[in-house]
Amino acid sequence: MIIGVVKETKEYENRVALSPEVVKLVRKKGFDVVVEAGAGEKSYFSDQDYEASGATIGSTKSALEADLILKVNLATLQEIAQMKEGAAYISYMYAYQHPEVIAAFNAKRISTFSMDAVPRISRAQKMDALSSQANLAGYKAVILGANYLGKIFPLLMTASGTITPARVLIFGAGVAGLQAIATAKRLGAVVECTDVRPETKEQVESLGGRFLTVEGAEGVKTEGGYAREVSAEYLEKQQQLIREKIKEADLVITTALVMGKKSPILVTEDMVKTMKTGSVIVDMAVESGGNCVLSEINTTVVKHGVTLVGESNLPSLLPVNASQLYATNISTLAFHLASAEGLALDLEEEITKGVLITHEGVVVHPFTKQLLSQ
Repeated sequence: MIIGVVKETKEYENRVALSPEVVKLVRKKGFDVVVEAGAGEKSYFSDQDYEASGATIGSTKSALEADLILKVNLATLQEIAQMKEGAAYISYMYAYQHPEVIAAFNAKRISTFSMDAVPRISRAQKMDALSSQANLAGYKAVILGANYLGKIFPLLMTASGTITPARVLIFGAGVAGLQAIATAKRLGAVVECTDVRPETKEQVESLGGRFLTVEGAEGVKTEGGYAREVSAEYLEKQQQLIREKIKEADLVITTALVMGKKSPILVTEDMVKTMKTGSVIVDMAVESGGNCVLSEINTTVVKHGVTLVGESNLPSLLPVNASQLYATNISTLAFHLASAEGLALDLEEEITKGVLITHEGVVVHPFTKQLLSQ
């Protein structure tokens, strides 16, 4: 079986699907690997690095004609047109947002598997790219925030006086939020966090953060560790709490996502107006609409004296580590789905069933099918 690694063409993307180190592992499993020339350049992996690991460097066409194509971002219609009928494909897909791409995959009977649909179960931890990349994003969000903030994070006692620690307010205690808490604490900040899931309180406190409790958490529906639906009443109570806390914050980091829906607005313009001049908001949800109403995607702006950072692809700002981790995630999933002889799918197995989006010309993923039909 030939695995093709394609150069990413999406703007602001610096990652690559396989690192040279993981190519070595893939080759040991008996797969042949074709890497598009220059695919790893933005991650600081040269074509020579890939060749030394056992890969063949080829054209875009040769990589797309492989039996199994690996990418970070969803394939374009032009790329799908060059894939062979009945091939297999893995990347982040967010398939419910791209009906025209899904139709193109089905027209060529390509079996597609989505990295954003890996079930969060213990057996699939090594395949969980959402977590590996969110971990890096949470770290980078704090570093970016610290860069734009005009003060240091830690308490500093000097002969010239005492500098009080920065106050960091984090929305969401998922993987990104927890890493942001840990990073901000390591830098010496006072950290507070709010999350719609009350069960995250213990994790927040274990990292040294203070959990802000919102009454009425029963208005929150979760599934598989993700927030699926938040009641309007809960959001109003959460905003009341935020209005008081945001005035004190030097850095605000928002991470709140709802799968399959636009990100909830947690920070209004009126809230921004109450913040201290020189404070910073890093909106990690900006690609799906943003948690702050004033955020602008892939832009850093100053509004009402507050710096708003709208980087849509934080892991890509750490491309070496991000590519290394993603390569481990996607190769582990590939080994689960295929051998050197070809695909070996058990359509009732939990991981396979969770990640399989299209197969034999139809959409088979229940959640994707549901959203596409709406």
